[in-house]
Amino acid sequence: MTRSMFHNAVVTGACGGLGQALARELIGAGACVALVGLQRPALDALAALAPGRCAIYQPDVSDAVAMQAMAADWMGRFGVPDLVIANAGVAGGFDTAQATDLSVMRRMLEINLLGAATTFQPFLAPMRERGQRGALVGVASVAGWRGMPGNGAYCASKAGLIAYLQSLRAELRSTALSVHTVSPGYLRTTLTAGNRFAMPGLLEPDDAARRLLAGVAAGNEHIVLPRRIGWLSRLLGLLPARLHDRILLGQPRKPRVGEPGATDIPGLK
Repeated sequence: MTRSMFHNAVVTGACGGLGQALARELIGAGACVALVGLQRPALDALAALAPGRCAIYQPDVSDAVAMQAMAADWMGRFGVPDLVIANAGVAGGFDTAQATDLSVMRRMLEINLLGAATTFQPFLAPMRERGQRGALVGVASVAGWRGMPGNGAYCASKAGLIAYLQSLRAELRSTALSVHTVSPGYLRTTLTAGNRFAMPGLLEPDDAARRLLAGVAAGNEHIVLPRRIGWLSRLLGLLPARLHDRILLGQPRKPRVGEPGATDIPGLK
């Protein structure tokens, strides 16, 4: 399915987890792939799978000028993409009472939310002008459906991304471009490795990548990975807010920056 559908793709956050799995899947299907990320060894390993069809870029996804330069170079060498996946993201616990966590929230919003817009922006006009089918994919999260204790920054960034993608989808209805919102539950990646709570429906990145690309190829505007985690989240959402909060408050919280199990947030000051 991916072989006939996507020929030129851009993937941010391609260094590991879902992004790496998506890049491998697309490369294996014969696509030319722009590998966007910060960890050069991981990107080199991917590019080695198809040296003539890949290029490596290491911009800060929240830097609009750097992203525009990346896009210009890619399109100058390989042409206008038919698939752009804004996958780059970071996660971490958050406590509003801690002044140091405010910089964590700012950086998380820059990468998870602004980073999607800076990823799409330089490709949007060329993709529209080409007049052919193309897909813009934003990787959000079921965490964006409802706020969770100790996870306010991440939940806010993903909720904002979902709303942004809704707006973009409406704006592009009359064009050949489609906008897809992906809401993963728990994937076995470095972002979840330090989680101290139950992760129902834990999915392997390779499986998630195949399901995501199949969903985009099928034209699904909303993709939940796996589906059952979406059903569980919606079921919990039917509970009275006080009861829902009580259940969530009983769970261990995601590690904050500096705590054991916390993931790195690049560019954090």
